Amino acid sequence: MSDYQRIATAIRFISEHARQQPSLEDIAASVHLSPFHFQRLFSQWAGTSPKRFLQVLTLERGKFLLRQQLPLLAAADELGLSGSSRLHDHFVQLDAVTPGEYQRAGAGLIIRYGIADTPFGPMFIAQTPRGLCRAAFIAADSGLADVQQHHQERSAAEELAALRAEWPAAELREDNHATQPLVATLFARKRSDSASPLSLHVRGTNFQLAVWRALLTIPAGHALSYGQLAAQLGQPTAARAIGNAVGANPLAFVIPCHRVIQQSGALGGYRWGPLRKQVIQSWERLQLAAEE
Repeated sequence: MSDYQRIATAIRFISEHARQQPSLEDIAASVHLSPFHFQRLFSQWAGTSPKRFLQVLTLERGKFLLRQQLPLLAAADELGLSGSSRLHDHFVQLDAVTPGEYQRAGAGLIIRYGIADTPFGPMFIAQTPRGLCRAAFIAADSGLADVQQHHQERSAAEELAALRAEWPAAELREDNHATQPLVATLFARKRSDSASPLSLHVRGTNFQLAVWRALLTIPAGHALSYGQLAAQLGQPTAARAIGNAVGANPLAFVIPCHRVIQQSGALGGYRWGPLRKQVIQSWERLQLAAEE
């Protein structure tokens, strides 16, 4: 049996026996390897440990059960977990949200959203009472000041749909008056012009949150490569996964993913367009020079 066949067999075994929460020894035995050898082989091929793979499967199944409004204890039992506290651990460790928060899906929450002009084109922006939860440029990347209206409307509709998908039970209220001050604070010309720091209310996996926190430590006017960011996070071999987390950033400009570049010094990709990334970097350097 080739290594590929062993890993494929192990993945099928984990999927089919997820409710029994098989141990490392059980999974390794299914492909006739020692636990130590299997752990190393699986991690090399799958990019994660067998335990984490099982946890992710369990989490996704748990999300499905909670969307069916199954009580937490019943869901935990269906997943083969010893109790609701184990289910809680899975959600918090992997998705940084409790099962109850996931199941409520924003019920009772009011999210105000709007579109505001910024130095880099119109931005869709949304906030909960806890803080900013979404910010996305909606103008085309070419000719920032000359964007067709239908493109803006389509992009804004897509952002609103994404917001609704993330918080399906929340009440969404269009309120441009409430979002304008956020943009004014965010793009203040001088640091002294800015009010108190913005509060953020973002959701993601613990890994994504760790990457986004690291992005917030990169000073304006500076840049890190994906490899440097990986080393800073203590995961030098995870540059690709870190790149995916950077690309999933829900807060344009606020969480400065525009400050991450390729190892060669090239700009690299940017969710809101490489031209806008270049303009933002230049703008930040100019702001720093003006303050000196």
